[in-house]
Amino acid sequence: MAGELTKLGIAEAKAGLAAKDFSAVELTSAFLDAMEGGRALNAYITETPDLALEQAAKSDARIAAGEAGPLEGLPIGVKDLFCTRGVLTTAASHILDGFTPPYESTVTSNLWRDGAVLLGKLNMDEFAMGGSNENSYYGPVVNPWRRNGDTAALVPGGSSGGSAAAVAADLCVAATGTDTGGSIRQPAAFTGTVGIKPTYGRCSRFGIVAFASSLEQAGPMTKSVTDAAILLGSMAGHDPHDSTSVPTPVPDYAAALTGDLKGKKIGIPKEYRVDGMPAEIEAWWAKGAEWLRDAGAEVVEISLPHTRHALPAYYIVAPAEASSNLARYDGVRFGLRVPGKDLIEMYENTRGEGFGPEVRRRIMIGTYVLSAGYYDAYYSRAQKLRRLIANDFETAFETVDAVLAPTAPSAAFASGEKADPVSMYLLDVFTVTANLAGLPAMSVPAGLSDQGLPMGLQVIGKPFDEAGVLNVGFALERAAAFKAKPAAWWRA
Repeated sequence: MAGELTKLGIAEAKAGLAAKDFSAVELTSAFLDAMEGGRALNAYITETPDLALEQAAKSDARIAAGEAGPLEGLPIGVKDLFCTRGVLTTAASHILDGFTPPYESTVTSNLWRDGAVLLGKLNMDEFAMGGSNENSYYGPVVNPWRRNGDTAALVPGGSSGGSAAAVAADLCVAATGTDTGGSIRQPAAFTGTVGIKPTYGRCSRFGIVAFASSLEQAGPMTKSVTDAAILLGSMAGHDPHDSTSVPTPVPDYAAALTGDLKGKKIGIPKEYRVDGMPAEIEAWWAKGAEWLRDAGAEVVEISLPHTRHALPAYYIVAPAEASSNLARYDGVRFGLRVPGKDLIEMYENTRGEGFGPEVRRRIMIGTYVLSAGYYDAYYSRAQKLRRLIANDFETAFETVDAVLAPTAPSAAFASGEKADPVSMYLLDVFTVTANLAGLPAMSVPAGLSDQGLPMGLQVIGKPFDEAGVLNVGFALERAAAFKAKPAAWWRA
């Protein structure tokens, strides 16, 4: 029965707990066993079995007393970017060795308030900088999926690769992720899972280790669109601790999932047909448009003319903000400290040893574009382009309700296959626009590639219309009927 329990998503687990088919302790124990058998994937940095069983027992007591919360007894994994009181939080970086926060992030506080159970902290690219989860100090995460007839280890995408792998391999009922340029949506596409980046300001960033503060947003990574709607309902909400948090009521996202798109207009951006796009991605995109027509939507071509500037603008703005945010890691107050003959050398030694190559690369790029003589040439121009990209979407949303696009320009690839940083950055070509414009966007699995790997479709919506995005995603999910799961080779 334990193996069957781990296949459950949020909605099914909630129903089973309510019907007393199993207890929260039994459900949690099943996932803890699966985690132990799934360590070959390296999805977790820190496992918290004792805490999980303690929380599950309290959930059982609340369920028995008729006081169950919306996520009562549901065992989840948390990306190691969220501060968790008393639990090691590393951002997958050597520089945060031994850091145990004395406070809780607002998003995880909301989850515990609603009864969720913490299984552990999930692996990721260091400081969320990467698209493959090969940049973690704790080693790469392995995608549970494999190419047909091939045993080569594939990447799960990044930076929320541990979250995506854990959900796909049934090592948690759901997980949290963060998305700065596609870090929820791209790994969701690579692993056949669902991931949504909400509108900037919908979820509090308080207690999330900062990378690029004007771009990043927390969101759920789940086994279905319904599960994403339920989990986002708990994660979202106004927070006075975060000045960018918007005091807008959180709707009942699950209630919005009708799959009926009659009267809705969906835009297909012509600029997303990039040179060298694989034919099968184009084919799945066309199939997605057909599914939305079948659900009652009118599908029209639109133009987002500044799309080609999105990647260069993003890779100026994000490193600039990273350079500023990561200046606080100096070896003085917390985390790693590498001694030196004086204070300056201690700073240099700590940062030199504490940060990995990709983080150092982005800090240097960011420092350069913010430096005197280059600020106007690079950072200032990138911010102007960002405004133009947002304007493109505002114009498009005067005539359409949502945008349909591919999530990623390829399926998952083998570890080490993209050693060149620029080729890695190009993976974000379809996702960074939503971050630059602050829009909600989600990835839904559409089907399998010729090599048997998951492919995702992306829905981008109007500001604070996560309900509309989720409903379009629900229509896609229903039409795609994606039920494929990776063969559990890691348990062998």
